[in-house]
Amino acid sequence: MKDYIYVKGAREHNLKNIDIKIPRDKLIIFTGVSGSGKSSLAFDTIYSEGQRRYVESLSAYARQYLGQMEKPDVDYIEGLSPSISIDQKSTSNNPRSTVGTVTEIYDYLRLLFARVGRPHCPHCHQPIRRQTVDQIVDTVMALPEGTRLKLLAPVIRAQKGEHKKLLQDLSRDGYVRIIVDGYEYTTDEEITLEKNKKHDISVVIDRLVVKANMRSRLAQSLELAFEISEGSVVVRIMGEDDSETDQVFSRDFSCPECGFSLSELSPRMFSFNNPFGACPECDGLGQRLVIDPDLVVNWDKTLNEGAIIPWSNNFYTYYNQILFGMAEKNGIPADKPLKELSPEQVEAILYGKTGDRIRINYTNSYGEKNSFSSQYEGVINNLKRRHLETKSEASREEIEKYMTTTLCPRCQGQRLREEILWVLVGDKSINDVTALSIRECYQFFAELGLTPREQTIARQVIKEIQARLNFLIDVGLDYLTLNRASGSLSGGEAQRIRLATQVGSSLVGVLYVLDEPSIGLHPRDNDRLLATLCRLRDLGNTVIVVEHDEDTMRQADYIVDIGPRAGVLGGRVVAQGTLQDILRSPESLTGKYLSGALDIEIPQQRRDGNGHKIVVKGARMHNLKNIDVEIPLGEMVVITGVSGSGKSTLVEDILHPGLNWRINRRSGQGGRSAGQGSKYADIIGAEAIDKVINIDQDPIGRTPRSNPATYTGTFGGIRDLFAQTAEARVRGYQPGRFSFNVRGGRCEACSGDGIIKIEMHFLPDVYIPCEVCKGKRYNRETLEVKYKGYTIADVLDMTVDEAVECFATIPGVFRKLKVLQDVGLGYVKLGQPAPTLSGGEAQRVKLATELSKRSTGRTLYILDEPTTGLHRDDVRQLLEVLNRLVDAGNTVVIIEHNLDVIKSADHVIDLGPEGGDKGGEVIVAGRPEVVAQCPRSYTGRYLKPLLGEARIGKIKRTS
Repeated sequence: MKDYIYVKGAREHNLKNIDIKIPRDKLIIFTGVSGSGKSSLAFDTIYSEGQRRYVESLSAYARQYLGQMEKPDVDYIEGLSPSISIDQKSTSNNPRSTVGTVTEIYDYLRLLFARVGRPHCPHCHQPIRRQTVDQIVDTVMALPEGTRLKLLAPVIRAQKGEHKKLLQDLSRDGYVRIIVDGYEYTTDEEITLEKNKKHDISVVIDRLVVKANMRSRLAQSLELAFEISEGSVVVRIMGEDDSETDQVFSRDFSCPECGFSLSELSPRMFSFNNPFGACPECDGLGQRLVIDPDLVVNWDKTLNEGAIIPWSNNFYTYYNQILFGMAEKNGIPADKPLKELSPEQVEAILYGKTGDRIRINYTNSYGEKNSFSSQYEGVINNLKRRHLETKSEASREEIEKYMTTTLCPRCQGQRLREEILWVLVGDKSINDVTALSIRECYQFFAELGLTPREQTIARQVIKEIQARLNFLIDVGLDYLTLNRASGSLSGGEAQRIRLATQVGSSLVGVLYVLDEPSIGLHPRDNDRLLATLCRLRDLGNTVIVVEHDEDTMRQADYIVDIGPRAGVLGGRVVAQGTLQDILRSPESLTGKYLSGALDIEIPQQRRDGNGHKIVVKGARMHNLKNIDVEIPLGEMVVITGVSGSGKSTLVEDILHPGLNWRINRRSGQGGRSAGQGSKYADIIGAEAIDKVINIDQDPIGRTPRSNPATYTGTFGGIRDLFAQTAEARVRGYQPGRFSFNVRGGRCEACSGDGIIKIEMHFLPDVYIPCEVCKGKRYNRETLEVKYKGYTIADVLDMTVDEAVECFATIPGVFRKLKVLQDVGLGYVKLGQPAPTLSGGEAQRVKLATELSKRSTGRTLYILDEPTTGLHRDDVRQLLEVLNRLVDAGNTVVIIEHNLDVIKSADHVIDLGPEGGDKGGEVIVAGRPEVVAQCPRSYTGRYLKPLLGEARIGKIKRTS
């Protein structure tokens, strides 16, 4: 096998026809500034070609099901292995997908519980066992010789009635003794039972004394007892002091006390995605959508002011007429805020009055007066009924604005049928096991006590479960629970789960390509991730990692630095080799940061804010331990802590929706965050801000028609500019003529797409430029209009840097473009399709859009790991932009692990100390220097060397 991978003539995207030689079976880091071409070389060239060659080795029949990959723009690649990509594509948002199902651990758990689980009755919680006649005989014969006993067959359990016919049948069949409600009778006695009381009736099948020669008689009696009682028998042991002890035996999985029965256990019965196991109330989702009164009603308004939000747009609708008619009839004032009404009056508005019909008088459009009688069903019942009955998706979505998810009342979020939740292994149900953190789950199986028989059955299954749990622990995910929804995982967490799965597969000779696996990982947890990557390499695989993390680069066998800048200024190999080779390269920007020649400076002075603060009181969602958190306004605030410590819960699930609710309430709009009472006690200080903006990493658009120019609003100004040119005015062109989304100016052959897709069945789909417009998107007449010699198509093909120069004299357009350039997106083309932007690029486009708006100085911005995909030089630019926001009086709250961002903050809130159940506390809050001095803070330990001892001492003395 070749020792190197040779790439010849790579030209994908902005790559400048590069040739590169990469060693095999090594840990290789591709680095460089954002947009330099790292992903183009790693994913779009090397990985794509490895995947394509493997797929093309299969039959044409198989290829049509696998999907095809286009050949990358490269002359050839030698020494390539089959490739596996472990990227950050968002995980499934399917609510049925969990960490357990994604890692396949749940499949092994289902098998384990089906084979060695011990069923219990869900009503009386007694173990349910199934025993054969031979097993029962052995148990009875083990009693001391001479023990007296009775064999009873229960025929009636807690049933009302006189049961005359049953008693007559037993007498006719020759049974002499029966026990009714604890008293023994002979069948020739007259037995009168009360009809309305529950009774227990058992037949005495035989009376025996334990002897060596009674085995045959005992077996026959047991068979007869099972036949009469349909599967259960009671062995009543008579003590010397006339005491009685019952031992209950069952031929089936049925409860001897209440008669509850369970069919043969199978793995599908433990799946919440299968009707055999799923809770029938919620179909295995564990939650239900219900109408939330707080989203439906504005308690501060009166009925006259539109307190019923869904009906507030038009007071003359049918529903409002009925509502006001009901209010008038029941004396409910329409001019009083709802919060001042009595509970009975609110109940009548929300849920209606049963059987109460309302007479409504109205005048139709012809001036005719009419009346009708109708029943008011209540706003909640009305929305619930319409949500169930409507066939319109738009109507359903509209009603769902007033709904929130709550736990299923039947299974309480456990997803499975009640009887399945009472099948136990080691005193835990399958739901109990999945609710444990990964580390606790591993400990549970390490200490699990099983009988020798169960151990034989379960040994291999438990081995597989423990191996997978161990891989998850190794990649730093020990704080996750197996029942965590996969849609709630961050990109880094999802990627590390796939990484753990690949380590578990133990493949050899594979090319792995990873995209920033350190994202979302605290510096403390980096060592475990690096150990995992090294293990993949040591198995005999080539591991290529696109990464900016310094620790990872220092551990790498080989580094490839691509650049020197982004877009057209990048796309070539600046330096390659070992860490020392990179440090010696004068052209490598990465080398300068690694050597310390360049650095992100610590602010000389921290901002003191504006004196106001937001206080979150009693935050207790997920693993947060009823904490109070103060966020000073007018500062750059960083929320940090180890993975799983509760950062996202605090900011994304409590602070953002909580502030939104308060601000919207203040402006008379909308309802509140669902389930506020279960998340936190209160949020104080919201009146000091006028809006809260969450700048996340979701795509800026789902279709290729969305791009940075359209999202930021720049394209509107550009179209206006083209419409004002002399040629456009002569022709009478309006701004709409220069849109590729509407008829008129666009090319109709491709509907403004510029490309046409040709389906090739089992070959890859072919995308060809439109024959009519040659990929320009517009028709010839539109392209004849030019500004400074550029057509509208030329403008869309410009990079942001080029556009800044072109439109420097147009203030409205220039301002928006300049902000895009300032956030480090100068290399991106104005017309670049939204789906091709990375998460970090999409986040910076959103950030630029907000920056370009006129600031009120009272806005709170929330960013979740904005350094994703950023080189340290890009981080420096980002910090400059964020500082501009704060200097204007705004507040920026950042969830971040990047130490350069943390050291640049005005205020740091460190959560922890660990992840999962061991996290959720505020370890320390204050200036970065204060955090660095806290011995309990993992963040402080890594921050201290960056800040320097002298500076920390100075701050400590003056604070």
